[in-house]
Amino acid sequence: MSRVFRPIYVLAGLVAALLLGFGLLADEVVEGSTLNWDKSILLLFRVPGHPTDPIGPVWLQEAVRDITALGSFSVLTIIVVTVVVHLFLVGRSRTALFIAVAVVSGTVVSSVLKVLFDRPRPDLTGIARTFTASFPSGHATISAVVFLTLGALLAERARTPRLGVYYLCVAAILAILVGVSRVYLGVHYPTDVLAGWLIGTAWALLCVALAHFMRDRRSMRARQ
Repeated sequence: MSRVFRPIYVLAGLVAALLLGFGLLADEVVEGSTLNWDKSILLLFRVPGHPTDPIGPVWLQEAVRDITALGSFSVLTIIVVTVVVHLFLVGRSRTALFIAVAVVSGTVVSSVLKVLFDRPRPDLTGIARTFTASFPSGHATISAVVFLTLGALLAERARTPRLGVYYLCVAAILAILVGVSRVYLGVHYPTDVLAGWLIGTAWALLCVALAHFMRDRRSMRARQ
């Protein structure tokens, strides 16, 4: 039995560490200890003397805006709905339900945290509109939940370990790119994005751990 549940213990430990990191970061943000650092990082992405203008040519700004759209509610909804419907059609309803619950619950957590912290957005115009509070970054949180959850499921069914690592790396890179794009556009502080990565990764791992736990319990019952 210990062998069966050992991976779950590892995942639980990672989740605890990520949540602890989020808690410590949130405490610093609430106290205002990170504000100067946040602003200095934001200014690295702005034209000197023109804090409302991102650095780089226009095509780079458009490219970053395209990347940030990967973490938008609309794009992620299309991705998740497409995957969930496909899984239902091929007879994998449990996996489809798992993905839907993981994403919806992660979105609720992100929204609740935004309301609780109610951190104002950076005082930069940027080139993207915003409608919610700043901490944690919803784009960073939900993209981490979606991409890492899908990456973990693909990795589990990969034909080779190398392919599994590739899936996880692609998922992580996509989540990182989305988060960095939010800072570049001036719509989030770096700590907003870091918090989103922490809580989003923790939620994805928690959902995967619960799925493993339920699967292992079913296997044990089947063998009895």
